[in-house]
Parts: sequence; C-alpha cells; structure tokens
Amino acid sequence: MEPWQQQIKESIVSPRQVAFRFGIDPVPLERVAAVYPFRVTPYYFGLLQGPHDPLWKQVIPDPAELAKDDLPADPLSEEELSPAPGIVHRYADRVLFLVSGTCGCYCRFCTRKRRVGRVKVSFSEVMAGLDYIAATPAVRDVLISGGDPLTMSDMVLREILQRLRHIPHVEVIRIGTRLPVTLPERVTGELCRMLASFHPLFINTHFNHPREVTAESAEACRQLADAGIPLGNQTVLLRGVNDSSAVLRELFQKLLKIRVRPYYLHQMDLTRGAGHFRTPLSCGLRIMAELRGTLSGLAIPTFVVDLPGGKGKIPLLPE
Repeated sequence: MEPWQQQIKESIVSPRQVAFRFGIDPVPLERVAAVYPFRVTPYYFGLLQGPHDPLWKQVIPDPAELAKDDLPADPLSEEELSPAPGIVHRYADRVLFLVSGTCGCYCRFCTRKRRVGRVKVSFSEVMAGLDYIAATPAVRDVLISGGDPLTMSDMVLREILQRLRHIPHVEVIRIGTRLPVTLPERVTGELCRMLASFHPLFINTHFNHPREVTAESAEACRQLADAGIPLGNQTVLLRGVNDSSAVLRELFQKLLKIRVRPYYLHQMDLTRGAGHFRTPLSCGLRIMAELRGTLSGLAIPTFVVDLPGGKGKIPLLPE
C-alpha cells in the first residue's frame, strides 16, 4: 500500500473523532453525516483550527446542511445529460467523464453531494463511458472527474488514459482534482512521470482559501508543473470561507507563486444541502471589481455562474 493510500485508509470518518479533538458535541454532526457522507484526510484535518475556521467549514458537517429547501439535488441536470455511465455530454465537442465516486475529503458544498461518497463506479461502467467517447467523433476534449480521479491507483488511471489516447478524435485530456489540496502526498514522482506521458494533459486544482497553500501542497504543484502539466485552479465563492476580496487576493497571489493559474471563480451552485454557502451575485461582482488594479491580469480568474438545468457557464463582469 502506498503512503497516500494509507492516509486515505486512516481518514477521519466519524464525527466523534472531531468531537474528541476539538471538545464539541458530536450529535449534531452525526445527524448530518447520516445523510451526507463525511471524510477528511489526516493531512487536511491537521490544518483545522476549530468551528470558526474557513477550512473547517469546508469539510466538517454542519446542521445547516439539513435545512429544508427547494434546491435540486442535481442542479446542473447531469443525470439528464448522461447518455452513458459516467458521461455528462453538455457541450458538443467535450464530455465530463466521472470515473470515481470517492474523494480525499467530502466537501460540504459539493455540487455532487447526491453521489459523492455513495456511488461506487465499477470498471465496467468506466469501460462503457470509454466506449461512448470512442463512438462519438465530435468529442475532442475529455474532462476526467468524479469524485476525485486521483484517488484511483496509478495502474487504473494509466489504463483509462491509455484508452483515451488510443481514440483518434480525443485531442485534449483534462483532470479535475482536489488531492493536491487535501492529500498532497498523492502527487508522487511516479504519478507525474506517468501523467507526463499523456500530453497534452491539463490539471485543474481546487484551492478555496490561502491557508490551503502550504509547503506540502506547493511541493505537489511543483512536481506537476515540472512534469510539464499546465495547472489551473477553480475556486468556489463560499460564504464565511472566502467571500472577501482580501482573502481571494491573497489566495490568487499565492497560487501564481506556486505556478497555478487562477482559472475560474465559481458562483456557488444551487445545490440541496449547501444553500448556506451561497452568496448573492452582487458579492462576486463586487469582489471582482475590487480585485481590478490590485492584481495582474494573470492572477484574476473569470467569475462564472453555471446556469441551472445544464445550460452551461456564463461569465460575469462588474460594470
């Protein structure tokens, strides 16, 4: 077993472990964890400072997740746009390929709360997704996501990438992963060498707060960048976590220093169980206006909202 796999095996999965460490009542957390799965890697758990910590809010169950609301479980209509197992085909020339139902940490704001930590993706389902891509010549760009695809072993990930590279019309492969943030130990020299053999390949990371940029996560990103893999970052605008220009300015500056390009700032999706994270659109527009002139263009992401019903991303600009 690889050290990173041991980390996942030793993940904090019981609210009582949180309660013991921080001296809080586990019962409210247990009620939430009974509905929405809970997992935090030992590494990320070690970064937490308590209930008012922005990192805590991202990964520790919150009773607000159980608030009654009319928000959809599948806000982007991914199930409706799925012509084959694990495939979401929203745009003509590209597909989202969900190859895993597992993550290092189960983020409380996740758009896929309906499936992450609940759904186990079989290899036959992955093969069915690959068959669909091979049979659809219009697809030139594949975004591999999940769950988190880097929770898969190098061997399985290599098999998927090899099969994609053997499809003549697939030109670009992208991987969406949060493990450089939540389990940087996953990024090994062997992994980077393997990924580098499948260029053009791009990775989008998922840093949401400047305290997530640690020596360990910076080293993980360095290894990936040194392997020639372009790194972008997709940040979600989260109430009580990063909904200020000062916090995001620090984050975006730190990301550039570790060779990660701020790519998107996402308006929080209208997701059941995560409505308490949502900010008004005016908040994001104000932040973008305040970032202008204080950061280089290279450090400023595009502020986007993913329209409900699978209608796609719309960039938003301050007046």
